[in-house]
Amino acid sequence: MSTHEVVVTGLGATTPLGGDVASTWEAMLAGRSGVGVLTQEWAEQLPARIAAELAVEPSEVMDRVRLRRLDRSEAIALIAANEAWADAGLVDGGSDPERLAVSLGSGIGGLQTLLHQDDILEASGPRRVSPHTVPMLMPNGPAAHVGITLNAQAGVHAMASACATGAEAVAWGLDMIRAGRADIVVAGGTEAVIHPLPLAGFATMRAMSTRNDEPQRASRPWDKGRDGFVLGEGAGVMVLERADHAAARGARVYARLAGAGMTSDAFDIVQPHPDGVGAAKAIAKALADADIAAVDVAHVNAHATSTPIGDMIEIKALRRTLGSHPVLTATKSMTGHLLGAAGALESIATILAIRDSIVPPTINLDDPDDGLDLDVAAHTARRLDIPAALNNSFGFGGHNVALLFTRA
Repeated sequence: MSTHEVVVTGLGATTPLGGDVASTWEAMLAGRSGVGVLTQEWAEQLPARIAAELAVEPSEVMDRVRLRRLDRSEAIALIAANEAWADAGLVDGGSDPERLAVSLGSGIGGLQTLLHQDDILEASGPRRVSPHTVPMLMPNGPAAHVGITLNAQAGVHAMASACATGAEAVAWGLDMIRAGRADIVVAGGTEAVIHPLPLAGFATMRAMSTRNDEPQRASRPWDKGRDGFVLGEGAGVMVLERADHAAARGARVYARLAGAGMTSDAFDIVQPHPDGVGAAKAIAKALADADIAAVDVAHVNAHATSTPIGDMIEIKALRRTLGSHPVLTATKSMTGHLLGAAGALESIATILAIRDSIVPPTINLDDPDDGLDLDVAAHTARRLDIPAALNNSFGFGGHNVALLFTRA
């Protein structure tokens, strides 16, 4: 393994809680929910009529002409990437394009473009289909646009690992820097699929909450009353950098990305292994990769989506690998589930928890599941010294990713 240490020097996000990292983090610590009732006419007949929509529309921060040539997932990826790039102090230079890479994925990609343009095709014929359709719907579109905007010439990579996508993109960035293929990697995830088709599809799987009369109480990880996740949209991006490269340019460092573990369940296309074997192995691999003892991990930002089955399987995996001492949180209780962007946004929350020595709350945990015997920061944020923290992400297909961050 390379001896290169990897640090985080920039953060960017646009989420259901805020249009940037600062407003999102403030809302998280305050325990605010970004979930609301969908007001679109098409939502009226859906079983689940709630979602966590963006707090700030892309049109408020991006040129409308450019927006017309971007899928929503591409636009918000650019917004988050530009914030992270500026936050890292790289706007005016400090990077060699041939040593700069992008690792940024989406779980589903340009779905809104695909379905909208199909409607146009059916209603008006092929000549009315936009010439920008393919670049807007292709899964690598968000990563490619970020790469072009930042002049990243060391490689642009687009993960597609369902709900583990954002975390896997960060892990891939770690590997690229360690292997010497890049000095800086802009890494993260994006998702924008609040549309009747995925909402209907998830609902018929019984994976989604139908608590339509109480939208802000619908996402309730580990609570006995949980009935599924709430779909969210957003993007989270971070700048990963070789530690000595960051030091040489005097960069501010948030945290160290100390290790990553990735496994697959090889069990079922949607259900996790009932004993959490793959998840536990990913956590163990992250600990080994970082050369950190379980006892030193003070905090876990859990995957916990608010599904009846998945939440407690993760608890099994955490108990087996870390024991009972870490303080857990599930920020999806506030943001909803951002699918391919979830792991990236929750990694940002994990990094800020380390920086500020505080665990954001899990809201709506009113009646904890009988099997929840670990310590959760419920209802309100909790002050905590956090030398090391873990972020878990799991996805349909059996993808398991664990990321371990420490103080720099």
